[in-house]
Amino acid sequence: MKYARINLNKTNYTQLTNFKIITTPDIYLLNEIYKKYCQYKNFESVVPIFENEYRDPNTDVFGYYENSNLIAFTMVKRQDNSNVENYQFAWNYSNPKLRLGIESLKNECAYYKQYGYKYMYLGYDDIYKSEIDGYELVEPI
Repeated sequence: MKYARINLNKTNYTQLTNFKIITTPDIYLLNEIYKKYCQYKNFESVVPIFENEYRDPNTDVFGYYENSNLIAFTMVKRQDNSNVENYQFAWNYSNPKLRLGIESLKNECAYYKQYGYKYMYLGYDDIYKSEIDGYELVEPI
């Protein structure tokens, strides 16, 4: 099994205008988006996201909006001063043309690069992740 990361020094993305860091997450709303995401993707088994994950002080919750409505979120854990782990993304697919899976990832690359982070770890390798500049395969530790 291969894993993926993004070398942020090899990216040159700009931040989106339709996002903000959610400092006081609405757990119910985020879980509803997550449920819709799982239904859309036809996931057989859904592992719930627990409230403490949303509120972890080392985790940033990015909210993505359309017409002032929250439609997607990403959870990114700051591992240290050089590395972040992008470990949960979900959206309601209300407008698939937005390509939020890719566009949010580019946004998060731009966000963390500006703060001096070097790598964004993405978990398991997937073909869509290879669309991102700085994409690298890594072996599990």
